[in-house]
Amino acid sequence: MRIVIAGGHGKIALRLAGLLAGRGDEPVALIRNPDHAQDVRDAGAEPVVVDLEKATVTELAEKLMNADAAVFAAGAGPGSGAARKETVDRAAAVLTADAASLSGVRRLVQVSAINVDEPVPEGTDEGWAAYVEAKRAADADLRERHLELDWTILRPGRLTDGPGTGKVALGEDVERAAVTRDDVAAVIVALLDEPGTAGRTLNLVNGETPVAEAVRAVAP
Repeated sequence: MRIVIAGGHGKIALRLAGLLAGRGDEPVALIRNPDHAQDVRDAGAEPVVVDLEKATVTELAEKLMNADAAVFAAGAGPGSGAARKETVDRAAAVLTADAASLSGVRRLVQVSAINVDEPVPEGTDEGWAAYVEAKRAADADLRERHLELDWTILRPGRLTDGPGTGKVALGEDVERAAVTRDDVAAVIVALLDEPGTAGRTLNLVNGETPVAEAVRAVAP
């Protein structure tokens, strides 16, 4: 499969590219900075330079043409302000969904964050509150596209860089906890292989169930 990854130089994206390439798929990494091209090549992906904060929907749709699926894994990052949470975590996600629809790429997995539909507690850091709101809005937009896209929203818990365990808890009612980026990438691969997960919003943390089994369990 040809899989286009928005936010292709991110930590999850690079892991995802390696897994896809390792099994013979063709990952394509959308990157803003051309200096990151070698990193994504080293991970096994084809680098394509496009700025998700500036591109038009037509320009992005051209990058998605002939893909079998897309993954939105972009994020403004913890050091960014509220404005970039809006332009990357929300607007770029909406743009990616628009472009997928325009280019005829129905399958889209969107990486969000656990429990973003819940109210933000009073006194929450402004940057975190902006991040949660941006992810919530992006997810809400995607949920309205059931006629044009076969989407899955994946909401990982607190991300860690430890080695993957291969075991997770995945579902709508999973409680907040940590999950390795390795395991998030593995779950994305399994979701891409399981069309029955389309239309689902799934929380993800480390747990006791093997990845493939956990994904099969949430497919009707």
